[in-house]
Order: sequence, then C-alpha cells, then structure tokens
Amino acid sequence: MDKLVIQGGRPLTGRITVGGSKNTALPLMAASLLADGPSTIHNIPVLQDVFTFSNVIRVTGARVTYSPDDDPSTPESMVIDASDVHFPEAPYELVKKMRASFYMLGALLGRCGKAKVSLPGGCAWGPRPVDLHIKGIEALGAEVREEAGYVIAEAPAGGLPGGRFTMEPSSVGATVNILLAAVTANGESVIENAAAEPDVVVFGNMLQAMGAKIDGLGTSTLTIQGVETLNPVEFSNCPDRIELGTYMIAAALATPAGETFRIDSTNADHLGDDFRQRFAETGVPVTYGDGFVEVEGVDAIQPVDIVTAPYPGFPTDLQAQWTVMMSQAEGPSTVRDTVYTDRFKHVPELRRLGAQLRVDGDTVHVNGKPNQTLSGAIVMSTDLRASVSLVLAGMVAEGRTDVLRVYHLDRGYEKLEHKLQRAGIEIERESYDENHPEG
Repeated sequence: MDKLVIQGGRPLTGRITVGGSKNTALPLMAASLLADGPSTIHNIPVLQDVFTFSNVIRVTGARVTYSPDDDPSTPESMVIDASDVHFPEAPYELVKKMRASFYMLGALLGRCGKAKVSLPGGCAWGPRPVDLHIKGIEALGAEVREEAGYVIAEAPAGGLPGGRFTMEPSSVGATVNILLAAVTANGESVIENAAAEPDVVVFGNMLQAMGAKIDGLGTSTLTIQGVETLNPVEFSNCPDRIELGTYMIAAALATPAGETFRIDSTNADHLGDDFRQRFAETGVPVTYGDGFVEVEGVDAIQPVDIVTAPYPGFPTDLQAQWTVMMSQAEGPSTVRDTVYTDRFKHVPELRRLGAQLRVDGDTVHVNGKPNQTLSGAIVMSTDLRASVSLVLAGMVAEGRTDVLRVYHLDRGYEKLEHKLQRAGIEIERESYDENHPEG
C-alpha cells in the first residue's frame, strides 16, 4: 500500500496547474455512451476513478482509448467508441469501487432501453442513498426493481415517455442520471429543484453539443425535449474547481509573506460566490485572471466561519481543507457542513497532528493560533477530501508526516505529489506494510 511522506515547513513557490474536473469527467464519459460512434473528450484527469469508470464502460462493449503520459502539466484526451454497446450491465466488482458508476443506470437506459447496475460503493463516510436516482428514473416512465444487490430498470415498449420529477433534496448525481435517461425519451421531461453546479452545466453542454434539447442549465428547473438519437462529439472538460480551491488554501498556508503563488488552468467562476467571499475575508490577497489565480502569502490569516451549501454556496468538498487553514488562523472559527452532516473523519487525524478541534453535531469548532502548533505524525486517510486535508496539514507541520492509505487521494487529485514537488514541497510516495506503517 502507498503513503505520502511530507517534510513540513517548506515554502510553496512558483506555480501549479489544475487538472480536468473529476466530478465532470465521469458524467461526460457516461454521456458518450448515448451516441453511436466515437466521441473524444479532452482534459480528462489522470485519476483512479477515471480508470475504474473506463473499465465499467468497457463491460458494455464500448471501446475506451486513454493512454496518459507522465507529465502532470499535460492535458489528456480520451476516445470512447460506443458503436457496439450490447451488454447493458455494470457489475458489482467494478461499481463497488466508486459511486459514480451508478451513472450507468441513466446512460444504459437512455441508450439501450434497459440497464442492470450494481448498487454503488465509494468513500467510507456517511450514507449516500440512490433513492433519488431511482425515483427520478421511475418518474420518466421506467419500471425499476432491485434484485440481488442490483438495480434493474426497463423502459416500456416504444421507449421512455418522459415525465416530471422534483428532487428533495437537490442532488448533482441524481440530476446527471435523470438527464442521461431523459434526453432520448419520447416526450418532454422536467426536473425541478435540479442541481445547478458547474459540473451539471458543463455535462449538459456536452449533451447539447450531441444534439440534446435541454433548457434551464444552471437553474433549478431543467426542461428536456427528448430526441431520437444523439451524435458523437469532440468536447473539452472544464478545470477542477475543488482542486483549484484546495491549491488556493495550500497557497494561503505555505506561501511566504509578500510572495505570490500562481495557479494555472483555472475557471474561478466555478468556485461559487461564497467560497471567494469567505477567502477574501481571511485577508489573503488573491487575483483572479483569465485562466489563472494568484495568491499572495501573508503573515496572519484571519479566522472566518463557513457553512457549506449547494452551489453557489461553500462547497462541502472544501470544508476539510478549510478546517486546516482555520487551524492556522489568528483566532477561533467554526466550520459547519449542512450538506453531509457527518463528514468529519479527518478531525481525529488532524488532532493527531496537534490541531485543536471539537465536533458538535454538524459543526467543527477550530481553535486557531496562537493556541496550536502542528507537529508531524502518522495519520490515516479515510476519504478523498480528508486525505488532501492531511497533506495540507503535513505541509505546515513541524517535522515528518506520513499520510497512509492514499488510494483515497488518488481517486480525486491528479499526480498531486509531482505537482507539489515542482512547487517546492518535500513530499514523496512510498510503499509500506499496513502492519508496520512506520517502516
């Protein structure tokens, strides 16, 4: 198993490049199954989830060509040829590895009129129900049943008629899945309280480029007029907004005062207004340019309370990283997660590094400087965003930090240690024995 070993206290210098969005790449890959022919998707990140989902897609008979090189600054392209999608199934042994595989339900139903998809796996924290996905598919006219751990969906003779569905609560994943099925339905479909995240908008833009008729992208109401066929396309994925936010926090933590750190290949609008406003309140100067962001180091970070919310609110996927930043701020603060109220498994590990944190329900109370100094220790990853928060903490901790089980990290951060090495951080990937992690 792999771990990351970090020698803390090294300054972040120069620049770093954001990869393609993971949360958008996987829906784009699913969308390619709706067209009879090869589609090319550019700016696909080199992530374990991408390789896993490629294998899920191959099971259907589609061909996936993806051969990334070792240069972390080079955008990658993927070709998915869906000319021969003849096996509408996503098996347990692959789907259990990540939740996003459940997008195959809508994609295969939209392409083949039927789908058999295993119930998903993914990160180990909290319940992630797929009830909204199933109810939305049913609202379009599909017959859905569960059988031996699989969800089996079938359109009636003549195809899905389309329908109306209101999501409570709003869900990115369910919005994507319902869209995948609705764009080739026979009639009109309406999704109310739909997700408005950039991931959904860019995904919808690809469907439109393929010939889908969708109105309302970026709003809470989507209206879809079903079409008979979709066409293969060439399309570019957007930059990863969570990676951008993570690097902005890293820059605030580790850039020397008065120096500037640059982040390239960005779309700062995708961060949402709330994150950018809260970041400004920390007193860390930031410049948003055309395709880049520059962060200036400061002597003192100001404490800022945050509350996560759906886009354009503060992203839940940045709350663990923000907690680390607030541990280095000049005073107390609170981090409240109203999206996933139990997403705090990083807290005990950050405490091992010396962070003074207390969880009370859906809120973490952070006791910032001068009351805490982080010191290196052996810590364990529990999920994707928790993993990167431990890396950030290790960067500013005194001494050596070993972050174990970084396979979680590899699901969502493209070549992270290579990018950080180029930016001056002393970080290495090593293999270790789970029974002797200190070795």
